[in-house]
Amino acid sequence: MTEQELKIQEKKAAQPGDENTKNECCFAPHVDIYETEREVAVIADMPGVTVEGIELSLEDNILTIQGHRVLQQQPGRILLEEYESGHYLRRFTVAETIDQERIAASLVDGVLTVRLPKTIPAQPRKIEVRLG
Repeated sequence: MTEQELKIQEKKAAQPGDENTKNECCFAPHVDIYETEREVAVIADMPGVTVEGIELSLEDNILTIQGHRVLQQQPGRILLEEYESGHYLRRFTVAETIDQERIAASLVDGVLTVRLPKTIPAQPRKIEVRLG
């Protein structure tokens, strides 16, 4: 492994955008976004978050990803602890080309995948004209 592969990325604090009354950290999860002809996929790293701890919402064309991780007691003595409890928060503006009714999400091993299917463009068709 090269030194570049071993480089640790620091967690970045997310900006909730509202006044915070909770005394907990809020992090912006790292994401990858991919686009194909049919969809846009947002892949977010949210280690330690369960399905019950994730909330996705779409309001005014803003997709909000929120997650909450609670530290679980592990048996034995702690040697290194880099994960901390807190919230994950990330927001994205959704384009008009996305079919908002068909957005789907899945969580596997701490990786959240949100699929944003594109709308199907209207196909040319012939319109029949009737008498009367």
